[in-house]
Amino acid sequence: MAIRALFPTLIFQESLVSARARDFNQSLADECRSLAASDAAGRRWSAKNYLGGYTSYGSLDRLHLVSSLFDRLRRRIDPCVKAFARSLHYDLSGRMLSMTDCWANVMPAGVVHSMHLHPTSFVSGTYYVAVPKGAGALKFEDPRLPHHMAAPPRRFDAPERFRSFVSVPARERDLLLFESWLRHEVPPARFSGERISISFNYAWTEKQRR
Repeated sequence: MAIRALFPTLIFQESLVSARARDFNQSLADECRSLAASDAAGRRWSAKNYLGGYTSYGSLDRLHLVSSLFDRLRRRIDPCVKAFARSLHYDLSGRMLSMTDCWANVMPAGVVHSMHLHPTSFVSGTYYVAVPKGAGALKFEDPRLPHHMAAPPRRFDAPERFRSFVSVPARERDLLLFESWLRHEVPPARFSGERISISFNYAWTEKQRR
């Protein structure tokens, strides 16, 4: 009997900032907290869509274009996105990958970011700036789930690659990348402090010929 695995869903995760670069990470945390305190439009948007927490998604969603600190982070992320795209075997010849959106998230305990995806993007991801002990993971949904129809439930001890939902623990200074069509959420969790992350999208464009 021959069994083949088809149509894999890949997740990229690695430490982006070393422990020696704590000043850079602390500066990002300070800037995210400053945004949460000063961005009145973002707080109003969050009150309707991000109850109990703050995100600049509805107000300042291109932080890499207005903040030199966020642009430094973008320069660290760029090669990782290119490596991830190559591992997915996409043809990048004559094409450019570029960050299109970048926003900050500050989540106290109990805040939920419900299941969603990132339409019109190619690769999406999150960089974890501050992760208190016990802060929530990022939960991914099997993209085939709506098509399972009459399938029975999975066994509780099924390997990770066969589960309907997989939670990837958030780790401070880690970068997490995934394809933008993959649905995900941040479930509620109990912890002390604030979970601070920076989320972003990448798109591709044709290189201009001279």
